[in-house]
Amino acid sequence: MCNCSLLQQGRCYIDVFLATSRLDNIAQVMGFHPEYMEHFYRTQNFMLRGDGPLPFEYRHYIAIMAAARHRCLHIIRLQENEFLLQGGDPEWLKGLHHIPQKLQHLNDLNKKLAHRPWLVTKDDMQKLLRGEDNWSLSELVHAIVLLSHFHAICSFAYGCGVNPEVDCDGGFTLSAINDSTEAKDNNCQNSADHDNLEVENPEGGVEELMQKMKRLEESEVEEHTQEEMVERFEKVEKQSVELLPHSEEHVNHLKADVSKYIGDPDFSYEDFAKRGSISTIPTFRVQDYSWEDHGYSLVNRLYSDIGSLLDDKFRVAQDLTYNTMGMQRNVDTSSLRRGIWNYIHCMFGIRHDDYDYGEVNQLLERSLKAYIKTATCFPERTTKKHFDGFWRGFKHSEKVHVNVMILEARMQAELLYALRAVMKYMT
Repeated sequence: MCNCSLLQQGRCYIDVFLATSRLDNIAQVMGFHPEYMEHFYRTQNFMLRGDGPLPFEYRHYIAIMAAARHRCLHIIRLQENEFLLQGGDPEWLKGLHHIPQKLQHLNDLNKKLAHRPWLVTKDDMQKLLRGEDNWSLSELVHAIVLLSHFHAICSFAYGCGVNPEVDCDGGFTLSAINDSTEAKDNNCQNSADHDNLEVENPEGGVEELMQKMKRLEESEVEEHTQEEMVERFEKVEKQSVELLPHSEEHVNHLKADVSKYIGDPDFSYEDFAKRGSISTIPTFRVQDYSWEDHGYSLVNRLYSDIGSLLDDKFRVAQDLTYNTMGMQRNVDTSSLRRGIWNYIHCMFGIRHDDYDYGEVNQLLERSLKAYIKTATCFPERTTKKHFDGFWRGFKHSEKVHVNVMILEARMQAELLYALRAVMKYMT
């Protein structure tokens, strides 16, 4: 990291500490990419502490509800502390049965956004916006942004193996690792002994990937019909169904003090390709409803300034590059970054009509696709073996970069579905 990046990183760390009175572990990992980190925390601070329609204690409780969907005790504890600092009622921390009906009504939207956002419809919005204890449009959009943000942070925290804070349950201590069997399990959340993912024999590293990118760049651009493009998307979509995370029985996160924040705990991700009736839930075409042309203006109109902050953050995450791969320099990584971003969207049934999904199978090795699916859709099941199993020869910061894209592409996917539903309700 160059001197200017180190200075930027230092400034970001100071800003985070001044805003939260701590430099949490997520911030320290995100510090590998200070340019992105600056945008991330500016946006998060605005959501939680800036001008907005929701009371401050509501904001932090919604964050707790979102993190609970993935049993992320780390984030739950941090947000519980913030909730109390904002004057929140300690009774609410006893669980969902102790909170106002207005917040309880968010349960259904929370679970759908976290696991199957394609199920979110204008009817969900209508239930929240009408009747007793209803939400205003601006309040609901603020809540949607918070829910999608904290769902995505769970992916980043688990994906990077971020340990809880020293003052939180399961936090890092200086005791010898053989003093506690739990210490082994807390390393990247779980032992990898029970993985079903095929990461035992890692695929080629930097040189092999660079050769694939070069061949792709030098190959003649083929004209494909729209039908062929759809077939290539569906092929990638169906292949993702085969990538199964390890059994949930090896995930020990649903403790009593976390389950109290979860409604319908058995509701979880199911592959979009298995969604049932295609006519009822068609593929989400970005050309019909995009962030740039539709979502940005709607969210900015109903929750002032957040659209601009989110847009800047999305752009930085998509464009972030150091033109390096491993020890190689002057590398154009744009095709790889676009492939990763669009593959993440594919997990949620979102198709970019102008993208050739044949590139995904050329650039993304199976172990990387397995890692992306786990961290995106089942983040609480991500293990150290997943993290170590892809991209041999790459730097740790480059794997964190993948998690930055997972965080942002996942959040954008949730927002697209939710904001489209809001728009349909309004029209």
